[in-house]
Amino acid sequence: MAGNKLLLIGLVQALLVLVVAPFFTGFSRTLRAKLHSRKGPGILQNYRDIFKLIKRQEVVPAQASWVFRFTPYIVMATTLLMAMIIPILILQSPLGMAADLIAVVYLFAVFRFFFALAGLDSGSGFAGIGASREMALAVLVEPTIILVLFVVALLAGSTDLGTISQKVAAGEISYYSPAVWLGMAAFAIATFVETGKLPFDLAEAEQEIQEGPLTEYSGRSLAILKWSLYMKQVVAIALFLAVFFPFGSAAVVSASSLLVSVATFLLKVAGFYVVAALLENGMARLLLFKTPAVTWVAFGIALLSFVFYLANV
Repeated sequence: MAGNKLLLIGLVQALLVLVVAPFFTGFSRTLRAKLHSRKGPGILQNYRDIFKLIKRQEVVPAQASWVFRFTPYIVMATTLLMAMIIPILILQSPLGMAADLIAVVYLFAVFRFFFALAGLDSGSGFAGIGASREMALAVLVEPTIILVLFVVALLAGSTDLGTISQKVAAGEISYYSPAVWLGMAAFAIATFVETGKLPFDLAEAEQEIQEGPLTEYSGRSLAILKWSLYMKQVVAIALFLAVFFPFGSAAVVSASSLLVSVATFLLKVAGFYVVAALLENGMARLLLFKTPAVTWVAFGIALLSFVFYLANV
């Protein structure tokens, strides 16, 4: 496929994630409110919040450095780049010639690093606690993601996400392999954590823990950061779907196949949020020091997946 056409598809993917991310976060909150028999916010409330914040005055702490000022733009650019690399609409990575799953893992790390660093740079004690929590979750979750992607890359014989999607869609990487379905289970738990769901986080508790690094942000910077967090959730789900459920993505690029791919992707993401809401409905938020009990289980499952790969079972 021509490089220019792939680049165009990558831009379409980034635009799609940019547009639908606030909707899906609102969908998740509304769905959970319905399950709790509450009225909850409107499904489009996030769009209204973002545009309202953009119009407001921005205040920067006196002690903040360039890290605080540029972090919103860095995390937004990082998320858009991830959306361009992951094969969301086609069975090929739009930037496969320049980036693979290792690049995506690094971009996730860059996002989290600057997000936490901005919290510390603000000089707020509360933001510092939020930044510490963000890094603690990274230590607990990222090893699971890296190990599962390593196993899948070994099965596919390539670190190219497009190649992995094609081999899963063609059945060359079989779901009957214990290494695959164990890896899928571990990655699903990691994606659940990355999307800020209970028992690890609570979207409505924005000023308590989850968005601690955002405490000192206001105006346009806060709007961009919130938007980037919504996009990161969709990107994490898109990565999970691209690796384990690439069905519905276009094998050949045409207007009709891309429309089908867009519809399929939106339905799959909505399905993930429905399942997540049902799971959240029966959970309470855990204290941070208790989360390793859950994340270590996910890492153990990922490790078991690697053992089954080595045993060629």
